[in-house]
Amino acid sequence: MLHIGDFTPANPVILAPMAGVTDTVFRRLAIEFGCGMVWGEMVSARAVVHGNQRSMEMLEIAPEERPMAIQLFGSDPGTMAEAARIAETFRPEVLDINMGCPTPKIVKNGEGAALMRDPNLAGRVVEAVATATVLPVTVKMRKGWDAGSVNAVEVAKTVEAAGAKAITVHGRTREAFYSGRADWGIIREVKEQAGIPVIGNGDMDSPQAAKAMLDETGCDGVMVGRAALGNPWLLKRIVHYLGTGELLPPPTPAERFLLAERHLEMIVAHKGEYIGVREMRKHAAWYVKGLAGASRAKEAINRATTAGMMRAILRTMAEEFGAP
Repeated sequence: MLHIGDFTPANPVILAPMAGVTDTVFRRLAIEFGCGMVWGEMVSARAVVHGNQRSMEMLEIAPEERPMAIQLFGSDPGTMAEAARIAETFRPEVLDINMGCPTPKIVKNGEGAALMRDPNLAGRVVEAVATATVLPVTVKMRKGWDAGSVNAVEVAKTVEAAGAKAITVHGRTREAFYSGRADWGIIREVKEQAGIPVIGNGDMDSPQAAKAMLDETGCDGVMVGRAALGNPWLLKRIVHYLGTGELLPPPTPAERFLLAERHLEMIVAHKGEYIGVREMRKHAAWYVKGLAGASRAKEAINRATTAGMMRAILRTMAEEFGAP
C-alpha cells in the first residue's frame, strides 16, 4: 500500500506530470479510468508568486480530478516556499517538487533536473517547502544528470532528510531525456536506501511492465507517463492486473475513436473551440496511432478548424471500425 504522508491513494498507479498534456481534461479521464492519483502539469513557482493568470489557473483542481498533486518547479528556496503556501490554498492532496524536467529552457535556470547537480540546494528547496506547508511534500527526480553523475541515491537521502514524504525516480538521466530503456536498477537502489515510499517511473507501457517494476525494484507505486497518451485504458488495465492478475483486453479501434470524440467535447467545453480544437490535434493523433487509416485520419484532423469538422472525422472513423 502506497502512503504519502497521511494520504493513501486507492491504488498505487499514478499518472505522471506531462507539460502540455496533463491538463484538467486529461486528468479527469485518468481518474475515470481508475488511476489512483494524478500529477498536474509542472507550474513555475516564480510565476505563481507573481500572480501570473495562466499559472494560477493551472493550480485549480476540479472534484472529478482528485486525488491530485500540484507540481512546482524552481530553484530559489524562498520563492518555492511562497509558491507552496499559495498552492496549498487550492487543497491538493500532495505538493511535488520537480527535479526531473530535462528541457533546456528549464535546466538553464538551474531548475528541474539541474537540481540533481546540486544536492545541497535540492535539500534546501525541499526543507523550505516542507516548512511552508502542511501538505505532504514529494520530489520527482531522475537517475542523475548524466552517465557520469548518477546520484539519485544521494539526492534521495538528502531530500528525505529535508522533509520529503515520498520520491518518484525516473530511471533515465537528464542527458538521456526519454531515449533508451529506463534503468530500473537505480529505482531499486533508491528503494533499498530510502526510508520513505518510492514511486518508479520509466517504461510503464503495459500491465506486465508495471508488475515487473514493482517486483524487481520493491517500489511502492508506479507512475505512468507517455504510454497513457491516447490510451487511458492502460491505467485501468494496470490497476486491474495488479489487483487480480487478470489481463483486460486493449480497447478496440472504435472505442479509441469514440473516446477521442468525447475528449474533444470535454476540451472544447473547457478551453473554447479555437484553442480546444488545436490542442486536440495532438491528442487525436495519439488516439489513432497504430491503427489502419491513421495517417489519413491525422491529415484530416490537422486540417480541422472547428469542433464540428473534427467531430465528423472522428465519428466517421469510429463507424468505419464498427461503432454504432
